[in-house]
Amino acid sequence: MRFSSLGRIALFSCLSAFVAAEPMLTSSSLNTCQDDSSFTASLFNVVYTPNNNTASVDIVATSSVEGNVVFDVSISAYGYQIIRQTVNPCEIDLAGLCPMTAGKIPLNFNLPVGDEAASQIPGIAYTFPDLDATVRVYLNMTDTGKSVACVEADISNGKTVDLIGVKWALAIIAGLALVSSAIINGLGHSNAAAHVASGALSLFGYFQAQAIIGLTAVQMPPVVRSWTQDFQWSMGIIKVSFMQDIFTWYQRATGGTAATLFDTLTTVSVQVEKRGVPVQAGMDLMRRGVAMVPRAANTLLKRANIQTGSGSYIVYGIQRVAFKAGIETTNLFMTGLTFFCLFVIFTIMGVAAFKGWCELAAKKKWIKSDTFLEFRNGWLTVLKGILFRLTLIGYPQMTILCLWEFTQVDSPAEVVLAVFFFFGMSATLAWAASKVIRIARRSVAMHRNPAYILFSDPQALNKWGFLYIQFRASAYYFILPVLGYTLIKGMFIAFGQGSATAQAVGLLIIEAGWLVASSVMRPWMDKSTNTFNISIAAINFINSVFLLIFSDVFSQPALVNGVIGLILFFLNAIFALVLLLMVIVTTVIVFWRKNPDTRYQFMADDRASFMKSQSQLTGTTELDALAATARGDKGGYKPGLDLDDDNESISSESMRRRTDTSMMNVPQNGSGSIRGSGSNPPRSPVDPSVPLFPASGQYSNNNRPASPYGNNPAAFRAQHNASPWQRGAGYDH
Repeated sequence: MRFSSLGRIALFSCLSAFVAAEPMLTSSSLNTCQDDSSFTASLFNVVYTPNNNTASVDIVATSSVEGNVVFDVSISAYGYQIIRQTVNPCEIDLAGLCPMTAGKIPLNFNLPVGDEAASQIPGIAYTFPDLDATVRVYLNMTDTGKSVACVEADISNGKTVDLIGVKWALAIIAGLALVSSAIINGLGHSNAAAHVASGALSLFGYFQAQAIIGLTAVQMPPVVRSWTQDFQWSMGIIKVSFMQDIFTWYQRATGGTAATLFDTLTTVSVQVEKRGVPVQAGMDLMRRGVAMVPRAANTLLKRANIQTGSGSYIVYGIQRVAFKAGIETTNLFMTGLTFFCLFVIFTIMGVAAFKGWCELAAKKKWIKSDTFLEFRNGWLTVLKGILFRLTLIGYPQMTILCLWEFTQVDSPAEVVLAVFFFFGMSATLAWAASKVIRIARRSVAMHRNPAYILFSDPQALNKWGFLYIQFRASAYYFILPVLGYTLIKGMFIAFGQGSATAQAVGLLIIEAGWLVASSVMRPWMDKSTNTFNISIAAINFINSVFLLIFSDVFSQPALVNGVIGLILFFLNAIFALVLLLMVIVTTVIVFWRKNPDTRYQFMADDRASFMKSQSQLTGTTELDALAATARGDKGGYKPGLDLDDDNESISSESMRRRTDTSMMNVPQNGSGSIRGSGSNPPRSPVDPSVPLFPASGQYSNNNRPASPYGNNPAAFRAQHNASPWQRGAGYDH
């Protein structure tokens, strides 16, 4: 009962509804557990109800055993054997099994279970979710005692942590956090919005990491499989019945052959991987029985739904996730792709609708005329930035599904879609990252600080900020390691479905490298954000260690896997709950405070001092002109001047010109003379000896304000030690 209470806490009290359901134990597949097994079953359904102590049995078995046998039965839970006894089928009068005869044996009967046997089953077996229990039966010949067959069945009590309510709760919280960050930013609280957005994106990334664990081919305990299934929505794996019909039609119409695994569940069993038997052993079993497989099943074999010699199927890895989600494996790619596209379309419609509402509300004076002014004036640029951010969010999902589709070839048209989306999204994100790096390097060359241009130009910030705003200014390049980490991880998942050990080892190395890089470089914008993300990296690394254990590379006892599975579940359930509470509390506090920016300390890179509000630049004043001169703007401030061009594309001529250092001409001094970038790097047009504001209201003859330090700029420099453009992260130590 202690474990049951912990489970209810970790699952947000969702398990309390289980108690009201009728207790039962079920099994839906019979797996062979020795290579030369002479007894197999293509259909196996057993349901035991303790209320009437009766087991309903429906089996279609194939036997090559002739003679009298005894059943050596053992029952284990979480790898620990709790019951073992011998059963003679002749003593309990099982028709067709006393004696056993060769051939196909259909069995459909109700088996009474004695009170003594029922009393040995603990009550927790009917209530604890995703019960990890197995019944293994050895068929031993009565006269020789030799084992001629071994079969095992996984037992379930119908309770699971794979709950639709949990999925909706997780999705709504993550979505509201992302929307809240956009609203907060529109209200002008950029610092608070950056923190909320960073937390929401990191939370969503953790959800995707949990889903990726379930996509591996590693054999996992039932509770781990179900727990990771709660996060598959973040990879676009969502079943909608009418969509599945459309995807099946589309695949057949474009030259593919649709899988019909769910149509055969009444006649064959589907094994959710063979417990204790590596995937390669399953492949060998498939090859031995390939002569018995009809041609129609070869399509399923190619898609790794292995058909055994008995006619049942084995699913693992990505196919296992599709099967548990109720999706045919041949429809999985189109399912993920469609939901990503719908996500993008609904976001565009939402932004456009919000723009229309803002204009109407301002016209009707429901809101102040300057509310969401920056968004209303540059909403197209904001929309482009949002679409880039959606591309970044969906990149792990589309990387895995597109690369996996290359190995499946469900239809020629789907392969074309996979090529378009994978290479298109990869090129788009790579180009955007290179754009950020070029802007930052230009800022360093002109002002000796990457934060200046990255955060001073609202157009560049709204369009490209999704790639760097969560990092400190001097770590603007860290988006490249993020993209590389995502791509390599996706390759291991998509291409490593045939080798669970290779996947486990690869993920361990990847997560270890990511944890070390995050801990050493600490690239995020402040201490709390670094702690948040490094904690997620640490949990992902621990999960990869658990995956390596599940792959049986250490040949550990089954009890170890059962215990580690429970540890993984409780550890991640508690950690996910903590992350959710942190994001919820942070978002609520931001909306509760009048000025939420004061909750966060200013960044060390001085980004807040560089950010400018377009609403404050609607008029032209002497102060604006002085500020424009200080920034080096030519002809006054123009958003995106020489930094960002909405009309620029990957193949544009402007991009070529801007990457050509021989054409990067900037003013050298206040006189406006132009120098190339031959021997000296470009320098800021600001003369440090000239202050930006009048001193005591007195002006010199040339109408420039008099410096409080007279004509000695060295005094000013001695006091401040370094150029004001060099202050910030990476420059003050």
